Amino acid sequence: MRLINWIVAGLCFASPVFAQETADAVAPETATALGAETLNEAIAQSQAAKAAGKPVVAQNWMLSVANPYAAQAGAKVLVEGGTAADAMVAVQTVLGLVEPQSSGLGGGAFLVWYDAETGKLSSLDGRETAPLAARPTLFLDAQGEPLKFYDAVVGGRSVGTPGTPALMQEAHRRWGKSKWASLFSPAIGLAENGFRVSPRLAEMVANDAARLRHDTATRDYFLPDGHPILAGQTLVNAAYAKSLRELAGRGVGAFYSGGLAKDIVAKVQGDEDNPGTLAAIDLALYKVIERDPVCAAYRGYEVCGMGAPSSGGLTVGMILGMLEQHDLTSAQDAQAWLLLGDASRLGFADRGRYIADSDFVPVPSKGLLAPDYLSKRGALLGGPEALTEVAPGQPEFDHSYNLADDEAIELPSTSHISIVDSYGNALSMTTTVENAFGSRLMVGGFLLNNELTDFSFRSHRDGVPIANRVEPGKRPRSSMAPTIVLKDGKPVVVLGSPGGSRIIPYVAKTLVAHLDWGLDAQQAVALPHLVNRFGGYDVEEGTDAEGMVAPLREMGFEVNTRALNSGLHMIVLSEEGLSGGADPRREGIVLGK
Repeated sequence: MRLINWIVAGLCFASPVFAQETADAVAPETATALGAETLNEAIAQSQAAKAAGKPVVAQNWMLSVANPYAAQAGAKVLVEGGTAADAMVAVQTVLGLVEPQSSGLGGGAFLVWYDAETGKLSSLDGRETAPLAARPTLFLDAQGEPLKFYDAVVGGRSVGTPGTPALMQEAHRRWGKSKWASLFSPAIGLAENGFRVSPRLAEMVANDAARLRHDTATRDYFLPDGHPILAGQTLVNAAYAKSLRELAGRGVGAFYSGGLAKDIVAKVQGDEDNPGTLAAIDLALYKVIERDPVCAAYRGYEVCGMGAPSSGGLTVGMILGMLEQHDLTSAQDAQAWLLLGDASRLGFADRGRYIADSDFVPVPSKGLLAPDYLSKRGALLGGPEALTEVAPGQPEFDHSYNLADDEAIELPSTSHISIVDSYGNALSMTTTVENAFGSRLMVGGFLLNNELTDFSFRSHRDGVPIANRVEPGKRPRSSMAPTIVLKDGKPVVVLGSPGGSRIIPYVAKTLVAHLDWGLDAQQAVALPHLVNRFGGYDVEEGTDAEGMVAPLREMGFEVNTRALNSGLHMIVLSEEGLSGGADPRREGIVLGK
């Protein structure tokens, strides 16, 4: 089998037949770059590699993303000398078409970047913002009680100012080499000529059909003739192609102040059942914010991620920092999962009390990651049984602040992009519309987010303010954890995942699997999940992890077996080259050369 230096792995469609159809449907410009025949052969080989749990290896560049179409679009950019930032734009625009339930132009994202030329680590906040007209009572009913989740989600009320388009353009301005307009070509071609619906998208549409009927444009696209789209069906999105052409030709000004902006505002405010407050001024004022990355020491590495308003980097850092003083032995040892579970619980307790948008509330980022503080919190671990009581700690604050515990609801529907380019730059970006299909409102061929439901529905508890309460212009707290691990100042791991608030333990556990247990990229992302956030242990059903159910119960945990649908994308950098893995639970694919 000829691979001609191209390595492809990670496809996990429902059947080899669908995988082959997807390969045959590669956009013409991508087929030219990859060689369609070689790509088909490589996909077939990758199915066998996936079944065997083998990683992808390459020397020059690599990307691991959530859908084959998006991977192929990013590969085209990298083949032609583009950077990881260029490839991200191509990947994101295709993801918004082929897995619109997870991310897109109507959502937001966090990006962590390692610059090979300067050796600098940067992070960009493209999180959505609350409209200026939003009030703390946004998600309370007439009696002052929190709305039911989907009563808050579906419609205009939950829509925040999208940040993804601005983040794409800012990343390209800073680190791109390719022509901006060229990066939209793969997605435009697929939108105009059609793409094959994946089994995952078809299943999610069928499961959410009732809510997708809320908006006429959404209904007509996902439920043509009243019936959900089917796997393998060719789907065309001319409205999305038109929107992309606007962005390609005019930049994101077309999104934030042009005709698209007017359409977005009209859709949000005009929702008959659940109107929102997003206005033209909110779109016009939106800015991407560069924030300092947060880094935590672990076993001689620096684990770096996004700071507030994301809780991902801080909480992953806290979990690992507490585990530093403990031996985690192996994944087959129940004691290791006791330590991981209780460290996660302690981290989530601090997360719920202290972390929110740092432009609105003081966040003790340095205090939460201080070695002395984590050493004290880590000393609570290590007993023979689960901690009977878990409470927030008292990290050092720059100044005093009294806060109550948060109660925000975060349900998973997100995507992650990991890229290392031929120049040595590394990009880790987690991107989302929040809940699956966001607010269920569609404008210009893309879905609008429901990101405001990541705020706490209550503003106070017993008279004490909640850090993550709704405020005008504020960014809701997130669990997204785009991560780059450094060793001696150089990147050695690029990682991230979707999964709501479970993103944090997914990423922490995967890093432990690689750094402590020596699992390679594919083994680490495929390792069965055991997740503890708030006391109860979730164990991934139908996997070897079920062997831990009885030991964990004996240790005092309440244990539930359930489906745990992460979407981890991991690249490992070493002297031997690049090695990548894509989560077998989703449709992810790794491409490298």
